[in-house]
Amino acid sequence: MKFLIASDIHGSEYFCTKLVDAFHREKADKLLLLGDLLYHGPRNDLPDVYAPKKVIDMLNGLRDKIFCVRGNCDCEVDQMVLNFPIMADYGLIEQCGKTIFATHGHRYNLDNPPLLNKGDVLLHGHTHVPAKIVTNTFVYINCGSVSIPKQNSRHSYLTLENGLFLFKDLDGEVFDSYDMKQD
Repeated sequence: MKFLIASDIHGSEYFCTKLVDAFHREKADKLLLLGDLLYHGPRNDLPDVYAPKKVIDMLNGLRDKIFCVRGNCDCEVDQMVLNFPIMADYGLIEQCGKTIFATHGHRYNLDNPPLLNKGDVLLHGHTHVPAKIVTNTFVYINCGSVSIPKQNSRHSYLTLENGLFLFKDLDGEVFDSYDMKQD
């Protein structure tokens, strides 16, 4: 199974369209969204073509393909308009005999990690900066942000297939990777 993993759309019709295009281009089976889908939040500028209702329509069109966790900008009112569950604080995926703990990043993160074993992955967005850090106990992977990247990073997403994470910009160019099978 191939996952496309993305976070922090923040209501941008422009970048959600690019994400949906990437999902189809990648021929992914599932779209794993790590939160902050519709609202831009008080600390962020408005993203390009801020149109949450259009984002709702695009994501609802993929509802049977989406696996999602809640971001700090997501709330019950968002769940009322989205036709797939968004309110879980985390989700677990198994790959290569290891656990991927998928979350937004505002509760569980490098400073407050969940209980993970050697080689497990803590996967989140929230910071808007792609990252790959191997700690003594787990691997931290951040997909960055689709619409509002920070610290001069790219508009980005990940793919995950057979334990291989590929960091990609919205044009599909690979700029980093992590193979869970290497540990």
